Amino acid sequence: QVHVVESGGGLVQIGGSLRLSCTASGRRLYTYAMAWFRQVPGKERELVAGYRFIGSNKLYGDSVKGRFTISEGDADNTVYLQMNNLLPDDTAVYYCAARTMDTTVVPRSSTGYPYWGQGTQVTVSS
Repeated sequence: QVHVVESGGGLVQIGGSLRLSCTASGRRLYTYAMAWFRQVPGKERELVAGYRFIGSNKLYGDSVKGRFTISEGDADNTVYLQMNNLLPDDTAVYYCAARTMDTTVVPRSSTGYPYWGQGTQVTVSS
């Protein structure tokens, strides 16, 4: 059983910053990739940023490039998402996802990640 837990969401003003944290846990767990997705009501879940641990490869959604940074945590199976210059369109529920199967790339699709957290709300106010 793999558990994925996110933290760090909240309310922030336009132009502000937040950092999200995510840790996957489980017996003898090794995650090959982890990612952040976000979703608003009525829309599909979209990739925000993904990270492949072997090679430290990163992948970003077009709307967050230059503003968000995904990084590996010191603890095993942990990633952070640093979000700067936040905009109202960044308001969403942010989900962390983990993949325990080997991959040569950072999966872009949500189907590439079998394990998901409960989500954390990020609200950017004007």
